[in-house]
Amino acid sequence: MGILDFLSGEFIDVIEWTDDTNDTLVWRFEREGNAIKYGAKLTVREGQAAVFIHEGQLADVFSPGMYMLETNNMPILTTLQSWDHGFNSPFKSEIYFVNTTRFQDLKWGTKNPIMCRDPEFGPVRLRAFGTYTIRVKDPGRFLTEIVGTDGEFTTDEISYQIRNIIVARFSNALAASGIPVLDMAANTMDLGKLIAAKVSPELAEFGLEMPAFYIENISLPPAVEEAMDKRTSMGVIGDLGRYTQFSAAEAMTEAAKNPAGGGMGEGLGMGMGMAMAGQMAQGMGAQQAPAAAPVAPPPPPPEKVWHIAENGATKGPFSRAALGRMAQDNAFSRDTMVWTPGQDGWQKAGDIDELAQLFTVMPPPPPPPAPAAD
Repeated sequence: MGILDFLSGEFIDVIEWTDDTNDTLVWRFEREGNAIKYGAKLTVREGQAAVFIHEGQLADVFSPGMYMLETNNMPILTTLQSWDHGFNSPFKSEIYFVNTTRFQDLKWGTKNPIMCRDPEFGPVRLRAFGTYTIRVKDPGRFLTEIVGTDGEFTTDEISYQIRNIIVARFSNALAASGIPVLDMAANTMDLGKLIAAKVSPELAEFGLEMPAFYIENISLPPAVEEAMDKRTSMGVIGDLGRYTQFSAAEAMTEAAKNPAGGGMGEGLGMGMGMAMAGQMAQGMGAQQAPAAAPVAPPPPPPEKVWHIAENGATKGPFSRAALGRMAQDNAFSRDTMVWTPGQDGWQKAGDIDELAQLFTVMPPPPPPPAPAAD
């Protein structure tokens, strides 16, 4: 073998790319002077595509596999002009490797709040954030439209532009959805599908696609959330006056249990007691204030009537006084089942406070007769 054959064999290039990063979308195969030897081996792995650029023009896109850069397997290249050396000497071209795998967990979020009209709260400002996934679908279009001559293109260089598209489409979709704020958490999946459908056509112009889009949270301003928390707390507490008295009593109990407090604990208890007394006085004053003007007494409450269940049949209705007379005649006892409107089912008379009193006020049995006088 001659020295020229040896040198030509040594000049055969192996063109490949193994990516050890998590954010590289495009990487250009660096060759001094962009000189690639005829017969070079091009290896394209799964999850990659190789874009061949010759004299500034996109010549071909190679899918996964191994290729010999020769005339018979480069049909598109052979149609180009200016092949001065007929593939027998180094030709100057560029090869860009494009990562076609999914890039996941990319962040998006609204920089400014979105104004919406809520049917319950009126005008509200909303913020949202989440994640999305992108993938290069058309390597040639992506290279010509976005990358250009960048030798190493990462997701950071395109994520800002994608975020702007997402936020713009998200704002329109959210404002037009008409979903109440309190129901948005239950509709984030449907909203995500709607946003992905609106964003995908614009990404397709760049050679990209969005396989997944997620909304993690939609939130109100902190002041509005705080007001909603207070409103929820009021619903849980119920009667605010009783809750205030209960809290004051608890504080007094804790102060009395603290022997280390000494006079401070006693003073605190006295202070709380005075405060409660003041509140009671205000309440009594508020109740007595209308008494200054003569007003007619309210109508008496309607008298309850009761039904009795005996031997599978019902009797009545009876008034409380009638039941009292029946109790004296032993026709009505504690075990008698009774019911009155508004009561939850039949109950024993002795278990109802109003009727239990009838059995406690009955007179004792009469004394035995006195002995006859001699």
